[in-house]
Amino acid sequence: MAPSQTSTLPLDAESSAALARTGLEYALVDPDGDGFASFLSSVARGFLGEEPTPEQVESSRSALRTRRLTGVFDRAGDQPDVPVATVDSWVSELTVSPERTLPIWSISAVTVAPTHRRRGIATAMLTGELRTAAAAGYALAGLTVTEATIYGRWGFSPAAWASDVVVDTRRARWTGPVAPGRLDFVPKESLPERITAVHERMRVRRPGAVPGWEGRWRGIAGLTPEAPDAKKVRAVAYRDPAGVERGILVYTIAEREEFTAHELQIRALFADGDDALAALWRFALEHDLVGRVTAELQPAVPPVQWMVSDRRAVTATLTDHHWLRVLDVPGALASRRYSGPLDLVFGVSDPLGFAEGAWRVRIDGSGEAVVDRVEAEPDVRMPVGSLASLLLGGVRATELATAGLVHGAAAHLGAVDGAFAPAAAPLLDIWY
Repeated sequence: MAPSQTSTLPLDAESSAALARTGLEYALVDPDGDGFASFLSSVARGFLGEEPTPEQVESSRSALRTRRLTGVFDRAGDQPDVPVATVDSWVSELTVSPERTLPIWSISAVTVAPTHRRRGIATAMLTGELRTAAAAGYALAGLTVTEATIYGRWGFSPAAWASDVVVDTRRARWTGPVAPGRLDFVPKESLPERITAVHERMRVRRPGAVPGWEGRWRGIAGLTPEAPDAKKVRAVAYRDPAGVERGILVYTIAEREEFTAHELQIRALFADGDDALAALWRFALEHDLVGRVTAELQPAVPPVQWMVSDRRAVTATLTDHHWLRVLDVPGALASRRYSGPLDLVFGVSDPLGFAEGAWRVRIDGSGEAVVDRVEAEPDVRMPVGSLASLLLGGVRATELATAGLVHGAAAHLGAVDGAFAPAAAPLLDIWY
């Protein structure tokens, strides 16, 4: 069984040696140690942020205390104790099918200082993370990305998409459901607990989702020192007729020159059920003095476009969001439930070797999969990144085949599409 605590796992020897050959040191950073502030400063620099204040350091220390923090140090440099590269990892839980989850090695805060680029540092860090995760027994690694051109070289590929939504409220007359419950403003200090309760119920039903954490929810609520527009944060909660809280909307309002057309910016909208979703969106769209509503990390096809009179008042910009990396083919493919039977051999190419080989995938009538390594000619062939994109069902094999990323007979590709079709469209509704 894979360990749930990763901070005590040893550093990857291969990456340590590769970095040492270039005069660099690969080291774990203690979240409670003196080196944490420098680690956080390097992360902020990598993402073009301001230098963290002492209050921000202590807030982040609390949020990251259970993480595995790794730095690369140039001891010959002017600041030998400040990392020139960083990575942050921990074990989370990925929903692979409704009510089915799989442990996932989550990766974040990947930075390399501009002064130390093109020295193989990112490759050493990322391959070190993957080897450590695989050796510890994890079938998948995952991350969210700020740039889409970096992580494919290590076998990551997008498996869940999200959309950034903009609604012109002056054209978007509400035609959706009238929810039977009630809305109330709630204090932002109560939001971490409220969001946790709602999000935990909904995320296990949505492929691609992972749990949030206290620091993430406090940031959304405007309760952390670095939270933007913290004083403007407001929130409403939806309760159903039985009094159960089913949804939370957290938002700010940005003033615009036209006083009746300000912008309502949704920081989070989490709804456990259709009534809660409708009630919270209606509140946002009918808010006084608002001409525009914006929301990130919404479904690829946002339901709100079906709840207003003019669907073209809703603009959705699609983006890849959740990138996965398969480390254990049987463990990854057998984790989810499928929509139809299948019996094919998948040939997977993997330059790093984790998923390389021919794999017979047998799915029975109940949707359960058994996956075995075989010595046989593959029916379909693909690189490991394509397998990651197929895993949750958000991408079709026939689409990847059009792009030359999956190869096989049309009948075989169609069978993969039918079996892998998801019970719900994959979505990751947070950054990590």
